[in-house]
Amino acid sequence: MTKNRLKLCLAASGGGHVRQLLDLEPAWREHDYFFVTEDTALGRSLADKHPVRFVDHYAIGQAKLGRGADMVKGALRNAAQSARIVMKERPDAVITTGAGAMYWTALVSRAQGAKLVLIETFARFDAPSKFARGVKPFATETIVQSPALKEHWPDATLFDPFRRLEGTPPEKQPLLFATVGATLGFPRLVDAVLDLKRRGELPERVILQIGDVNLPQDLPEGVEVHRSIPFDQVQAILKDAAFVVCHGGTGSLITALRAGCRTIAMPRRFSLGEHYDDHQEEITAAFAARGLIEIALEAGDLGACIERARAKPPVLATTDLTPLSDYLKTRLSAWAA
Repeated sequence: MTKNRLKLCLAASGGGHVRQLLDLEPAWREHDYFFVTEDTALGRSLADKHPVRFVDHYAIGQAKLGRGADMVKGALRNAAQSARIVMKERPDAVITTGAGAMYWTALVSRAQGAKLVLIETFARFDAPSKFARGVKPFATETIVQSPALKEHWPDATLFDPFRRLEGTPPEKQPLLFATVGATLGFPRLVDAVLDLKRRGELPERVILQIGDVNLPQDLPEGVEVHRSIPFDQVQAILKDAAFVVCHGGTGSLITALRAGCRTIAMPRRFSLGEHYDDHQEEITAAFAARGLIEIALEAGDLGACIERARAKPPVLATTDLTPLSDYLKTRLSAWAA
């Protein structure tokens, strides 16, 4: 370790987890850093600008969906990959926002003597994630982002990043951007958007990011389809998009709200095999309670949600991570001294 400079591992899975680490760049950019993440479109975009090491995806929730063998195989590959990365890079400290695929990177690094900063994801408002519960006993620092989690873990440090923005929303084009995200497929969302377009209930041009969903051959006119879109291109689309239809992940929601898009969320549901639990319903309920989004729990609700959003002015919101970033910068500097 060079004086005042750490070898720093930034560990986060795809979507909102890794985006929050990017928002914390002022805290880590002066150190000798590298990312550990999954091989997604966002991860590959990240690798264009930063040093990145990839590990395989796995999650405990896969077993709940009847994919226990996939979970075990992924966990074993991930453990071996994580161990190789940690043994080669020898980080002095790890900052992780989760989720499950980062478990072995965090624990192997801690076993090698690295400091471990656990930042419980902004996606958890009411109760901690399985990842955080598993990693917290080994963490040097635990940071939570909602008052409810501070009550659950009184010894954690609280930084609530949510901010509603004032000002005039930007001018938009008649464009709807629908996205399933970077990690899991979501055919219910894709089908709901296409059905509205076929019935003539969606006059806007549509850009649709579908992941690994199989599309029908008879796509309606006015729909542009992509399996994945690099994050910088997503941001360019959001500058023009009047509407965003997305899953219930915090990364997608905040990115859309920050761009001044009317945002409609369709949370993935465990009962339909769309996710490993129902935390996206928790997330979207918290955003809706603040008056920021519309929620389409059922595919048939989507059209009405879009019309309600159309009748209201768009909302600008973001997460302000400056206090957390300043805190981390101070802690990392102290460890590097």
